[in-house]
Amino acid sequence: MLVIVAPGQGAQTPGFLAPWLADPTFESRLNWLSAVAGLDLAHYGTEADADTIRDTAIAQPLLVASSMLAALAVIPHPADAFSKVGAVAGHSVGEIAAAAGTGVLSAEQAMVLVRERGKAMASAAAQTATSMTAVLGGDRDEVLAKLAEHGLTPANDNGPGQIVAAGTVEELAALAADPPAKTRLIPLSVAGAFHTKHMEPAVQTLAKYATAISTHDPRTRLISNRDGQVVHDGRDVLQRLVTQVNAPVRWDLCMETMADLQVTGILELPPAGTLTGIARRALKGVETFALKTPDQLDDARAFVDKHGSPSEIDASPTWRLLVAPMKGTFTRSEQVGRESGDTVEAGEVVAKVKSLRDELEVKAPHGGIVVEWLVEEGDPVAPGQPLVRLHPNGGTQ
Repeated sequence: MLVIVAPGQGAQTPGFLAPWLADPTFESRLNWLSAVAGLDLAHYGTEADADTIRDTAIAQPLLVASSMLAALAVIPHPADAFSKVGAVAGHSVGEIAAAAGTGVLSAEQAMVLVRERGKAMASAAAQTATSMTAVLGGDRDEVLAKLAEHGLTPANDNGPGQIVAAGTVEELAALAADPPAKTRLIPLSVAGAFHTKHMEPAVQTLAKYATAISTHDPRTRLISNRDGQVVHDGRDVLQRLVTQVNAPVRWDLCMETMADLQVTGILELPPAGTLTGIARRALKGVETFALKTPDQLDDARAFVDKHGSPSEIDASPTWRLLVAPMKGTFTRSEQVGRESGDTVEAGEVVAKVKSLRDELEVKAPHGGIVVEWLVEEGDPVAPGQPLVRLHPNGGTQ
């Protein structure tokens, strides 16, 4: 199985888009996304220095645009992707590119959303002197306990020995003076404490915009930063994009889901390298491909063909799929009928999936009529596996 991942803020480097702009199609598309974002992305991706593109309001649109356009360069016809890409995920702002890639948002919606996200997060960061520090190594429980002791948030949890602490500069200074045992601390050059309570003003801003954004359900598995769950409702994806701004990125749980899916290949979109590096340490035996320059495109397409397999999620508009959010054992809700033709109300719990770690309810966001159950009581299910088909009825939306 193939997973495509989009990197987050901090992955950008000066001039990383320069080789891509030799392609007139890429250049034309970037010019269009620049117009939508109100930024000269070609300039920022080729000529701007590191300090300039570190600005949150610039870095975020630049990253999302580069990921979306590189994905189109690898798979020029988007419909072809769903016969090859088993799952998609994005780290932090990369989730917006992932949402666009799975059809939840249009490219233009993604650029408007990331433009406003970057501006709102930069504004929130300016209110208090905050920053982030990478904590490498150490015992996980001891690291988390030490962060809590100093009032810090594990803003990025990237797996064993890779946690990013975020908070005020005073809190980070206290951590530097009293680090967890057997760890190495690396202060990060960022504009603020992203994915913490300090970003609450940005959440409020984005929540207002989200009410006006139309969405579609993902056309392949979309793995969420919040909890590593596979999300198959477009409105839920959008809500998670909003609330993730002040919630920790659980990339460790995203990789657990990839392992549950038995992924064999991970392709990282440009500016690539960070996420494939993490995967090589955390997902032993999984082949990775860091797409950095267009001269790798033929090899990237061969990698996609090698690991690709069809998505189980059918995009037919005449009925709606409910899927398993995680790996576990399926049980049907006692309130839902067991026969085709039974009605399910919007918000009703249809089933539960239970794992060793958790038990999650599967709800019908829009309701409908049961067309077909696709699994049996007590069956083991994989993340994103279809559970039931629902046909919309006259009373559902």
